Amino acid sequence: MTTDWTVRAIMRAGLPILLTLTLVEIGSGLVLGSFEASLLRYPTLLVLVPVTIGTAGNLGSILAARLSTVFHLGLLSFEPDDELLVGNALATVALALTLFPVVGAGAWGLQAVVGGNRLSLGTIVLVAFTSGAVLSVLAVVVTLMTTYAAYRFGLDPDDVVVPVVTNVCDVLGVLVLVGVVTVLV
Repeated sequence: MTTDWTVRAIMRAGLPILLTLTLVEIGSGLVLGSFEASLLRYPTLLVLVPVTIGTAGNLGSILAARLSTVFHLGLLSFEPDDELLVGNALATVALALTLFPVVGAGAWGLQAVVGGNRLSLGTIVLVAFTSGAVLSVLAVVVTLMTTYAAYRFGLDPDDVVVPVVTNVCDVLGVLVLVGVVTVLV
């Protein structure tokens, strides 16, 4: 792993990644724009979009920070039986499975106060739960792959993993939410 913590080294490692991720985010916005009619027809889904995207990115970031710490301590082995790796991954999924139904209920409640709910509480909670379940697994996979790639390329995971994970989870959040809504609504 590199120990060059200069601004120049960090920029050299991070700038190409950030420029690439900017293009990925533009693609995510285009997908979201194509889904605009459904969002306007069901306003509660509109409330779910930023919360789902943000929560998925936050879950990935939490896992990335934990794995980065374990990596810097020299305790991360990237083996399937690594207790720290598996435990943190399972904790991320468990957190998502308990958090996303609350997010769905909150979105429904907020829309009930404002007015315009056209979908039932059960439907919104199911959409949020299903999206969260899928996103948590994807966030774990993306985080593990990115952390491993940083390790293999000699990059500091603190510099590259969180930006990659949050941006990729933003895109995946849009895609998964659109997919789940298409199937369930």
